[in-house]
Amino acid sequence: MIKKLLIFILLLAVIASGIAFWYWNDYKTALTQAVNFSGSERIITIKKGDLTRHIATQLQSLNIIKYSEYFRLYARLSKKASKIKAGEYAIKPEMTLVDMLDLFVSGKVVQYPLTIVEGWTVKEVFAEIKNNQHLLHSTHDAYDEALKDYLNSDYNSLEGLLYPDTYKFPHGTSDFQFIKRAYNKLQSVLKEEWQNREKETPLKTPYEALILASIVEKESGVSSERSKIAGVFIRRLNKKMRLQSDPTIIYGMGERYKGNIRRKDINQKTAYNTYQINRLPPTPIAIAGREAIHAVLHPDKGKSLYFVADGSGGHYFSRTLKEHNSAVRKYILKK
Repeated sequence: MIKKLLIFILLLAVIASGIAFWYWNDYKTALTQAVNFSGSERIITIKKGDLTRHIATQLQSLNIIKYSEYFRLYARLSKKASKIKAGEYAIKPEMTLVDMLDLFVSGKVVQYPLTIVEGWTVKEVFAEIKNNQHLLHSTHDAYDEALKDYLNSDYNSLEGLLYPDTYKFPHGTSDFQFIKRAYNKLQSVLKEEWQNREKETPLKTPYEALILASIVEKESGVSSERSKIAGVFIRRLNKKMRLQSDPTIIYGMGERYKGNIRRKDINQKTAYNTYQINRLPPTPIAIAGREAIHAVLHPDKGKSLYFVADGSGGHYFSRTLKEHNSAVRKYILKK
């Protein structure tokens, strides 16, 4: 009887050893074997405080890994379980279980892009931000005041104070955080360009340079003309001439603008209508890029004082009013 019992125990030990050996080999294979699923990638979200058990279960339910126990075991043995960071992660088909855990530890979460375009108004930027599903949107009743405090800004308006670029951010970033990045980058670029400006300029402050750059940005259909357009405006400022820029009329009209400028719109005085005011507008009229800012601080040295759209996207530049009127008849009135 004892002999049979010993044989049975030995048999169980052999079976258990075989199972353990198979399990260990299968575990090691799982660590180095690339995951296999259809599609280019899958997104998994790890919340703050999630246990490795929850993460492993999520990976298994998405058919990214076969056995959740292997992920939990490796996280425990490698002592990386406590180092996992919350966020959204992109799992790609070529990744192994080891790669995935390393990714979760690295904190390299999915980044979503949002582009701010040259020539946009701050209203257009805010609309783009509001429609972005990956940003958390502020619920402040006094949104503008709360944002101004958050930015620690002395400006009365944010118009033109966000830098045009494509920004990438993780899901759950607040709209205020996003705006601050664009605001700080504009301040940095403006400071750098102002420090390297040509000293002979009628522009007294970086903000004045930004205001004029916004007008140049709206006037420039061809990027290569920015410096020439800036040169016209700088010479007009030096000669105490009005800028007479159509985009400033449009901005001053606001919602009243319906696609065309009439004689009465030109004659109506607003704070922005440079056909009627003898100075720069009080704020930028749009977002200006570095090229437009650079152009107003390094303007073309020509002698033209006028320009008119030539119908091809560019402009015809004139030195005299007579030449300009002739160009207007040719290109605008088609006479």
